[in-house]
Amino acid sequence: MDRAELARRLGAPVALGETATGPHVIEEREPERFMAAFVAAVAAGGDVFLADPAWGPGERAQMQALLEMEKRGQPGASSRGWLMIPSGGTSGRLKFARHDEETIGAAVRGFAEHFGIGRVNAIGVLPLHHVSGLMAWMRCVLTGGGFRPWAWKALEAGATPALPADGDTVISLVPTQLQRLLTSAGTVAWLRSFRVIFVGGGPVWSELADAASRAGLPLSLGYGMTETAAMVTALRPEEFLAGARSSGAPMPHAHVSIGGEGRVAVGGASLFRGYFPEWREEREFATDDLGRIDERGHLHVSGRRDATIITGGKKVQPAEVEAALRASGEFEDVVVVGVPDAEWGEMVVACYPGAMRAPQIERAVANLAAWQRPKRFVAIANWPRTVQGKVNRAALRETVADEVGRA
Repeated sequence: MDRAELARRLGAPVALGETATGPHVIEEREPERFMAAFVAAVAAGGDVFLADPAWGPGERAQMQALLEMEKRGQPGASSRGWLMIPSGGTSGRLKFARHDEETIGAAVRGFAEHFGIGRVNAIGVLPLHHVSGLMAWMRCVLTGGGFRPWAWKALEAGATPALPADGDTVISLVPTQLQRLLTSAGTVAWLRSFRVIFVGGGPVWSELADAASRAGLPLSLGYGMTETAAMVTALRPEEFLAGARSSGAPMPHAHVSIGGEGRVAVGGASLFRGYFPEWREEREFATDDLGRIDERGHLHVSGRRDATIITGGKKVQPAEVEAALRASGEFEDVVVVGVPDAEWGEMVVACYPGAMRAPQIERAVANLAAWQRPKRFVAIANWPRTVQGKVNRAALRETVADEVGRA
């Protein structure tokens, strides 16, 4: 499949332009307007940049600087890596991962084979400028299925769209969305009608996974990122309902390995072409995630290398502590960071939204080892966010360090 074929499948009213234009910046909040702009941009040729309408002046300045930079590519490489999907990670620095019809197509083919779905239908509640929302649409486009955008606020309020009568229908959620939907019996019954419910964008704590399993929901836990065009490993729903809680086995289009320091490395045909304006030819990408592969070939992610806290000579993974704190039922949201400490080297600190009720600390830490237990619990009024809407851990760590220093 080339770009012209992608444009045709998208239903572009015009053929791919002989002379590429661009760059095209798509910054639309309404899904229908986004899709129309995306179709036109793909058909016109040239680079396509996806932008978040919620970005502030800082992100917009970063993007403008990137647009003004001269691309340093190889001769003849202009037809590759034309789709720029924003990837801010946890650093707060705006980056664009380069993709194209080949990387997107490989991810869709691997997805369909892994789950045994010929024609994918999807209900879309995630933003289309994000890789999870975009790939939900692309799977439908490239398999001949139907994609129906739906407002998250409407779904949260109990308004559920009818599912298509033909084909398998899927939906992608983040953990907090799933948690809220589980409170409505009617919505839970609706969710049972899906072929697969994908949950990503953050760790799924054990209590939430168990609640979904008791409700009989066909969940798929997986692992992926913007740089891999979404999922590269995924747990099948029948495995989840049988009690598995890993990130699943590698999908057909990808291979996953564990390198030095336990870092997860990913390769395969859906891997990005580099961060704009740079190019990369390596077909393996060493992530900053830590993990292991079990005897069944399933991936288990334990946290991020750059988030590891070393306290009193012990290594603590914030993700493990956060999962235990959420499972206690005492926290609606929580982020664990390490701040400098003269006695321990680093102090484990748990942060939670300032508007939340005060947690019962003893109950919250009951299932944690002594060295994992936070020494401080700090209420934060304003959560710093990255360009992707995730918690900016670096900024949060600075805020907490100042708070602890004043105490």
